[in-house]
Order: sequence, then structure tokens, then C-alpha cells
Amino acid sequence: MSSIDYEFKRQVLAGEPKIGSFMNTGSPIAVELAAQAGLDWMTLDLEHGMGSWDRVLQQLMTVAGQKTFPVIRLPFVRQEYFKKAFDMGAMGVMAPYIETAEQAAEVVQFTRYPPRGIRGVAVSNRGAQFGARFAEWLERCHEATLVIVQVESRKALENLDGIAATEGVDVLFIGPLDLSVSLGIPQQWDHPDFIAAKAAVVAAAKKHGKAAGILGFKPEQAPGFLAEGFTLQSIGSDGGNLYAGFRNLAEKAGAAFEAHKA
Repeated sequence: MSSIDYEFKRQVLAGEPKIGSFMNTGSPIAVELAAQAGLDWMTLDLEHGMGSWDRVLQQLMTVAGQKTFPVIRLPFVRQEYFKKAFDMGAMGVMAPYIETAEQAAEVVQFTRYPPRGIRGVAVSNRGAQFGARFAEWLERCHEATLVIVQVESRKALENLDGIAATEGVDVLFIGPLDLSVSLGIPQQWDHPDFIAAKAAVVAAAKKHGKAAGILGFKPEQAPGFLAEGFTLQSIGSDGGNLYAGFRNLAEKAGAAFEAHKA
């Protein structure tokens, strides 16, 4: 078992840039490759990904001891999902489609042991290293646990200041597809309304001492996002990156074969 990582959250809140990717295939091998490639963090996606809780456990075990920080994107904000994620050994959670300060506060409550929250207490689970460091985890887990809430709707933008002000929320993370659809401008990344939404998220994060995060679709976007103030970035997914790599192989080999025929 790896040691409890207190540094990653501190670095994120200090504004240190972190690059990661969504892991949507449910494959432990893909997670292992991503960790070995040097990603700072990864999102094991149970909302839209093809994995399962059993696969997530395998993925968490695969990256144990690696430098990559694992976050689970939960399928929905339900207390039992938070319990399961943390008991399995997740160091962070991403809560989808948060639209109000009340919802954000509920998320935080699910990530903290009493008296700070209402997280269920259990000793013999992987997250507490099967009891070996339970006393430390009970007292200090909130110092290590990264809490990411997704901003994905017009309503979330309207309530952005309250969400950002919620104690225990660490990152405001834009889900660009959902947000653009909610704004009535699907995938129009250069639309003034989408640009304004990004700026609002960054401003709210800075105002309340939080980090701003975003999902991108290609590596070339990363420098621009960083200049805008998005320090916690996730670029693409394991499935998308595999497809792009194989597509590049097929196109280059195909072109070479056609040239040979000529």
C-alpha cells in the first residue's frame, strides 16, 4: 500500500499546474501506462466511463506506489458512492453537475468523518490501509482528500460564488460539453458566452482560494488553459488517446503504402 499523499492537495491549492487525463475504458493496463507516462493525476470515470466498481478497485491497486494521484468521478452525488470510493482507496472525488452551494456543502459532508462531516467510519478497508493507519486517517483525511465539483450548467454559473465559497471544496472544474450545451452553444469553444463562463470560474476560484480546473480535448490546449488560470487540467481520455494514436499509425502507414504502390 502507498502512503497517504498530503502533498498533492496542498500543491493544487497553491496553484501548481497539474496535468492528467480521464480514464474511461475501465482498463487497469491503460491506467498503468498513464501513470508510467508521468501524468500528475487521473480521473477514473464512473459517470460516463465504461468501468465498474470492481474495475476501479483494480485500477487503484495498479497505481498504488506511483506518483499519479487517483480521483474517482462518481456517477451521482449519493452518500454510499462516496463511502465506496474512499474505502477502496481513492484520494479524491469529482462530483458531477453541482449547481448550488447546498449541493456543494453536501458533497463536502460526504468526504469528512464526524465531527467535520457524515462520512461513515470503518477500520478494515483499503482506504485506511486495513487499519494500519486508521487513527491518522480518521484525524487527517480531510487534509489529503481532494474535493472537485463540476461546473456544468447555467444554474451553476448563477450560483458560482456560493459554490466557490463552500468550505471544503478544493477545485471548480468545468465540464465543457455539458456547460456549452446548457448555455445553448454546443461545442462553440470560442463563443463569447463560453469564454465569459471560463473567466467567471477562474475568478470565483481565485476569490475564495480554490483551484480552477477544466477538461480539454487535445494537448495543444493546455498552455492556453494555463494562461487563463486553469491549473488542474485533464486532457482527453485513455480511449480517445488510444484511438488518436492508432489513427495516426493507420494514416501514416497508409500514406507510405500508397506512395510505395505509386
